[in-house]
Amino acid sequence: MHYETLIKNYKPMTPEDQVMKGNIMAYVETLGLDVLHRRSSMAHITASTVILNPSLEKMLMIHHKIYDTWTWQGGHADGEADLLHVALKEAEEETGLKRVSVIQRKGQPLYRLDIMPVKGHWKKGSYVAPHLHLNVAFVLTAKEEDALKLNKEETSGILWVPLVEVEERAKEPEITPIYFALIEEAKNERSASV
Repeated sequence: MHYETLIKNYKPMTPEDQVMKGNIMAYVETLGLDVLHRRSSMAHITASTVILNPSLEKMLMIHHKIYDTWTWQGGHADGEADLLHVALKEAEEETGLKRVSVIQRKGQPLYRLDIMPVKGHWKKGSYVAPHLHLNVAFVLTAKEEDALKLNKEETSGILWVPLVEVEERAKEPEITPIYFALIEEAKNERSASV
C-alpha cells in the first residue's frame, strides 16, 4: 500500500493520535517524495515492528549497536513507498526471520504513528545531525522455534524477551511505552477476533 494511503487510512485512537497523524500528513504534503529519503535531513519516514510470539507473551528484541539498547526492529524507507514492505524487510534483515504474520488493526496493518526525535550520532565515520523520524509501526507474530540470524553490522544480540522483562532491557524510556501500547492493541485485536 502506498505510504500516503496507508497514513490517510490510519484510524486515530486518541486526540493525541489525531494530532500526530495531522502533523505527519503535513510533513508528507510539504516534503513530497523527499519524505521517503534521508536527504530530507530534518525529517523522514521510518517503519518499525514489534514482533511477538503467537501467545503474545514475548517480544523479539535486538541489541542495537548505535543506541546501545535492546529495542524493536525498523529502518528508513530509503525511497520505498510501500512502508509495510519496508517494515517486513527490516524485520527479516535484523532477525533473520523468514516467516512472520501481520496482525491487522481494525482491518489495516498500520498500528501507530509517531514523531520520534533522533539524537545526533556517528554512523560509519559520518556525523548524523539530530532529526525526526516520522515512524509508522506494525505488529507481527513469529514462532519462537524459527531460526534467528544476528545482523552483526547493526546489532550485537537478538532475544525473545518475556513482556515483564522488556522495560528493564530497554534503555529508551520514551519508546518503551510505545511497545506496550502496540502490544496492548494487538491483544485487543486478538481477543476481538476470537
